[in-house]
Amino acid sequence: MSEQNLPLPGHPHIAYRDNTLYVEGVALPALAREHGTPLFVYSKQWMLDALAAYQRGFEGRDALVCYAIKANSSLGILRVFAEAGCGFDIVSGGELARVLAAGADPAKVIFSGVGKTRAEMRQALAAGIACFNVESEAEIDVLNAVALAEGRRAAISVRINPNVDPKTHPYISTGLKGNKFGIAHDRAVAIYQHAASLAGLQVVGIDCHIGSQITEAEPYLEALERVLDLVEAIEKAGIPLHHLDFGGGLGIDYNGDTPPAADALWQRLLARLDARGFGRRRLIVEPGRSLVGNAGLCVTEVLYTKPGEEKNFCIVDAAMNDLPRPAMYQAFHRIAPVVSRQGGQALTYDVVGPVCESGDWLGRDRALDVQAGDLLAVLSAGAYSMAMASNYNTRGRAAELLVSGDRATLIRRRETIEDQLRSERLGD
Repeated sequence: MSEQNLPLPGHPHIAYRDNTLYVEGVALPALAREHGTPLFVYSKQWMLDALAAYQRGFEGRDALVCYAIKANSSLGILRVFAEAGCGFDIVSGGELARVLAAGADPAKVIFSGVGKTRAEMRQALAAGIACFNVESEAEIDVLNAVALAEGRRAAISVRINPNVDPKTHPYISTGLKGNKFGIAHDRAVAIYQHAASLAGLQVVGIDCHIGSQITEAEPYLEALERVLDLVEAIEKAGIPLHHLDFGGGLGIDYNGDTPPAADALWQRLLARLDARGFGRRRLIVEPGRSLVGNAGLCVTEVLYTKPGEEKNFCIVDAAMNDLPRPAMYQAFHRIAPVVSRQGGQALTYDVVGPVCESGDWLGRDRALDVQAGDLLAVLSAGAYSMAMASNYNTRGRAAELLVSGDRATLIRRRETIEDQLRSERLGD
């Protein structure tokens, strides 16, 4: 078997066959011809395999995996996880509407986020969600007032900021003192006592989430120990905690990254929980990127190659509005030819889009043998791509396909200019 017929690193269901890139049993060139580009394509089996690693890690435990839908909130993706028995972690009323439309059980929905509005609180209470992860003293008081006005009690856990460095990009670090998320570790007991005194609230758990794209186990272990110290102090104050929520944040392989496997990570964390006597407590985790990130790619067509005095540019029809991570985080995505040209001469290019911003780039200094009309695949695009896509430069958002075996299903049609203009008015 030639090297081009092997799976790409981190992508067991995305591989070359006879120099053509496939997602599961479907060749990408045929999909591009039928649906156009840019085009997002996702492997259903990759997502189910990623979920299975968490399920193996929690085998025999009272645990709930809640997919963090901010990573990719497309209804077709949500349906995959709903049918697999997942719960969902949401951060807005819109996300709640999405998971319910996808068939989610509201009793498995956790509502996180620092800025819940009163309307969103009422919406979630009416739906019967499992729990609010509250993130400030002010939110506790507002939620209590809303619940009392609705004649309900809101189940809550308090998100604790453990001041642990997740060793990731500063924009996606969420557990340090300088971050906007959670309640300070040294204020936790007093805040739990206050929450427990309010008639509209039922304290049920504790929550911690330290960041995203974490590639080492040690930050998780450090945060776990600090959270368990707090659990002991809170319960000593007479407030029982029924569940422990450790958030998500496990990274994926973008460029040779080596995060621990989910099952191996949780075996280490469970050993610590067992050692401290918390191993039989109900556990909740909220993975996002690690369930969908490597399952998806974006197919894009080369429009032009443009030699320059300092840089060569490969101009493609995907842009920062489709794939915001490089412009926003200086993030790396592997870029691979959809059809590998044998024996050609590669040149070094910056791969850029048509948007009128110098920050509109998808990859820098990439060795590619390309010409106009070729197709490229931007890999590891299943998370924080379509979910963050925009209409900047009045560009329509891309179509999305979900592949299962040798079948590709359209789960989002390409957005038209009529879609964009429908809600606008010229005014007086």
